[in-house]
Amino acid sequence: MLQFNRLQTTTESNFPAPGTASPAEAVTTFVQLVYRQFPIILMVALLTTSLGVLYLLVTPPSYTANATIFVDTKRNPIFQQGVPVGDVATESAIVSSQVEILKSEKIALRVINGLQLTEDPEFIGSGLGLRGLLNSLINSLFDNDTADTPELRIRHALDAYQDRMVARRVPVTNVLEIGFRSYNPDRAIQIANAIVAAYVSDQLESRSQSAKQTTTWLEDRLKDLREQALLAERAVGDFKATNNIVELSGRRMIEQQLSELNSQLVVARTRVSETQARLDRVEIVLQSGVPDATVTDTLNNQVVTRLRQQFLDLANREADWSQRYGPDHRAVTSLQGQMKEIRNSISDELRRLAETYKSDNEIAKQREEAIQLALAKVISQSQLTNQAQGKLGELESSAKTSRMLYDNLLQRYMESVQQQSFPVSEVRMITQATGPLKKSHPKTLPILAGVVTAGTMLGFLIGVLSEIWRHVFRTRFEVNARLQTNCIAIVPKMRILVAKPERHSPRAVQSTFGPRTIVSDQGFFWHVLDSPMSRFAESIRAIKLAIDTSDANRSHKIIALTSALPREGKSTVGTSLAQLISHSGAKTILVDCNFRHSSLSQMLTPTARAGILEVISGAANLDDVIWTEPYSNLSFLPSVANNRLVNTHEILTSDAANALFNKLRSQYEYVIIDLSPLAPIVDARTTTQFIDSYILIVEWGRTRVEDVERALADARAIQENLLGVVLNKANLRVLARYDSRHSNYHSDRYYTRHSNSK
Repeated sequence: MLQFNRLQTTTESNFPAPGTASPAEAVTTFVQLVYRQFPIILMVALLTTSLGVLYLLVTPPSYTANATIFVDTKRNPIFQQGVPVGDVATESAIVSSQVEILKSEKIALRVINGLQLTEDPEFIGSGLGLRGLLNSLINSLFDNDTADTPELRIRHALDAYQDRMVARRVPVTNVLEIGFRSYNPDRAIQIANAIVAAYVSDQLESRSQSAKQTTTWLEDRLKDLREQALLAERAVGDFKATNNIVELSGRRMIEQQLSELNSQLVVARTRVSETQARLDRVEIVLQSGVPDATVTDTLNNQVVTRLRQQFLDLANREADWSQRYGPDHRAVTSLQGQMKEIRNSISDELRRLAETYKSDNEIAKQREEAIQLALAKVISQSQLTNQAQGKLGELESSAKTSRMLYDNLLQRYMESVQQQSFPVSEVRMITQATGPLKKSHPKTLPILAGVVTAGTMLGFLIGVLSEIWRHVFRTRFEVNARLQTNCIAIVPKMRILVAKPERHSPRAVQSTFGPRTIVSDQGFFWHVLDSPMSRFAESIRAIKLAIDTSDANRSHKIIALTSALPREGKSTVGTSLAQLISHSGAKTILVDCNFRHSSLSQMLTPTARAGILEVISGAANLDDVIWTEPYSNLSFLPSVANNRLVNTHEILTSDAANALFNKLRSQYEYVIIDLSPLAPIVDARTTTQFIDSYILIVEWGRTRVEDVERALADARAIQENLLGVVLNKANLRVLARYDSRHSNYHSDRYYTRHSNSK
């Protein structure tokens, strides 16, 4: 059923938070959006399709002929030796530039003049098809000058040519595709081939003219550079002669001498170090007195080697005899004397070697000093030469640059002469234009598919914008999320066509119930009693259930119904709720407190002459103005305003009004009050002193969310005592599409199991 059993003060957890919907739910939401906006989508798609069909009908068929050429960016004249290789970016820029040359007016005018397109009706005048009709219409509306002059004919032909000519680069290649579209296929072939011929001819002329201009300029420039190079080289030679700068094998002689002397000085210093080390070693040995100490050269000295061997033999015998005969034996003493003589001989030989080493060391030192003196002299000479080195470098650099420029320009001059005598185009034909097999424009299937797709997408976009623009309440979850309160019922929109024949009620005889009896008819106010098993009646029961099951710590005897805007159905819902409660046996009174526009009293008691205003003012008793509905035993307190009231809010805040509602609270179990809307009138905001709870009626799919939020923000006291929100006049079939997660909840197949009517 369309109800909640408990009032919830916070948002329900089953409200779909952003980003939590599953893929299946997202697809379902999309399908439902399309289904809801299907009429708009279909209408826009049909409109765009009609425009596409109209375009196909009024546009004559045209044919496109295509030719392809190859641009060789690395081709040079056949006499040139080198082949320049450019990078990919440069090569791509060259090919793209050729596309723009193909599209230029220069090539276009060549083709137009060569084929006399200014005499072809296809290229002059307004043209054919939809564009021709538009051009004719513009010319007639704005009275354009259509004088037939040669310049104007060329301009029209040029515009038509550029509109139908297509030149593009085949991706990642140096191939260009040239296409031309015409209503005559033979004419398209002729013009496409003429474009290629004009382009190749223009390339040859351009290269020949460029080579001729380059040759003339190079001739003059070469003369100047030749003289400049000779003068620079002569200046280098004169400077070297003046400063005594001599070069051998590409190096200056002074530099060669420095290098050789440095090498000799290193060798001399090494020799000094070696001889000094030998001398030091011999002196150490002589000072230590060790006869068997070794020096490098003694290893190769036969005398020292023989003496050392004799000394070692005697030392062994002396040790042996000392052990046998004692150290004081004459033989031992004799051996020791011989060993002393041999030791002295070895020392004498080492002194002779030391003198040799000393002589070698002195010679090495003298050589080192001589080389150092020579090096210092060369360095002194080099310092004098280096002072002129900077000037020499400038002269040599200038001479080298002049010679290089001269050689490069001489090479370019020879190439230019060759190109001028034998021009070669970098463009060659790959495929010549041939007859097209079918029309190229307009393409029926792509156009129809495009307009249908575009129309569908445009219709869908309009539908989405419509959904966004109409920001209204449609589901109970939207109420929970935006207003932070419970949606206690969704009341369906009623359609009462004819009276039901089985309806038999005591209201059929109205004259038996006295003068203040409410006379019923077949209208909306009585639908809850006429169709007690309907969905409408069930939703009203949901409202009563919400009242009965709300906070038990508070009293809910006086319930007021209001809305954000007028005409949202609060009077109908209030009357139906009061009738339902009264029909269930509870003593109930319905009070019309909409003093500015008492539509409820006008519908139920059009003949009433007094009401709540008279009771509050003391002009009438309460029992004398209460009306009764006999079938449900409902009491009704009307509002009768004979004059236009201004300060109605002061009436509701008066002590008399407060006393009246306290009296009603004591006499009735339920007091249902129909208040004025919140937005246009302030009366409802002044009733919090005697009203227990409020019910806000919101028209389903019509009242904007912002209006309701603004109305509640201006009435904080009402918002704090709000029992819940009722969505009224709901289209249940459409509601099932918006409430995708609970679409089966609104299905008739579940409801009809327990109901006799809809």
